[in-house]
Amino acid sequence: MSSSSMSIDRSQRLSSIEIAGEPFEIGFQLGRHGADATHAHLIRTHAWAHVTDSKNHDRVQASRRLTETLFPRYFEELRGLAAGLELPLEDVFAWNCRGDIWAMSPDGCTTVQIPGAEPIVAHNEDGDPGLRRGCALATVRPSEGRAFTAFVYPASLPGHTFAVNDAGLVVTVNNIRSRETGQGLPRMVVTRALLDCGSLDEAVERVKTTPRAGAFHLTLARSGEANILGLEFTHKHLSVQTVRRPSCHANHLIHQGIGTERQVVTCSSKSRQERADEMIAAAGDNVDPLAILRDTTQSALPIYRQQPDDPDNENTLATACFKIGTDKVDCTIYDGYDTSPRFRFKSDALSPA
Repeated sequence: MSSSSMSIDRSQRLSSIEIAGEPFEIGFQLGRHGADATHAHLIRTHAWAHVTDSKNHDRVQASRRLTETLFPRYFEELRGLAAGLELPLEDVFAWNCRGDIWAMSPDGCTTVQIPGAEPIVAHNEDGDPGLRRGCALATVRPSEGRAFTAFVYPASLPGHTFAVNDAGLVVTVNNIRSRETGQGLPRMVVTRALLDCGSLDEAVERVKTTPRAGAFHLTLARSGEANILGLEFTHKHLSVQTVRRPSCHANHLIHQGIGTERQVVTCSSKSRQERADEMIAAAGDNVDPLAILRDTTQSALPIYRQQPDDPDNENTLATACFKIGTDKVDCTIYDGYDTSPRFRFKSDALSPA
């Protein structure tokens, strides 16, 4: 990808969209929103060409059959997404398997986890800056299943970025570049399924019991539940840890036992993890998650990423801060490096009146 395609148009503010209806209609509306950015940028990228070249492979076909069988509603969302994008379903489905079939798919992110009496989960969403104008904060109210608000990318199912649902469940997701993927559900279908969960136990059980093709790191928290959970899942393994102290997670496996699996650790991911750990250690009892996520001290490989020549072809597209209350989640979304929020809302607003 040329450096010229890597710069973010900061004048294009993050938009918000509201969607409701049957699964196909939800996917279709998401497709219509992201169609311009998909056609102007995404389908011209090496990433799209590389991933869609695998659309007829056995593993992608097996993932499709599993999705249709186990989660037909999400498959309908994918069908609607392809229709709204005016692209073949085979291409769009393969794109939603990208991290399962290609370790270097362009997805990043950093999450800060602060347990305590008022837990906080904060997250930088890092992705291809050429897609920024097609991204959105989407509030989705399906005819069946839970309402949620999530950061969405063009041509992708909701759920693999950051989100909160009407049960007060917060999910943030970090890319893991696993070398040990296999047959199973696309990891992006697994995370879409989490948005229909009503508790931490249900979310953990959902990950544990579904066959998984690829790998992700998840941070899970929920209003009314005291713990923050960190999950690392791969094709074969799952590690669930209760976060006991302020912590950070970038884009590689770090849990004991699972961290020895074969994976790609990019220089950016290593640098962000080390710098965030250093900041947390220095802060003592006064960890400021937003200060960590906005840090640019390591100028070549910063936590907050805005360089046109970022080595992973990623920039920080949005920052989310979730304050986990006893009965609701206070959600603050920042657009770019601004210190004033672009959006602020509470999770109880998602519940039907």
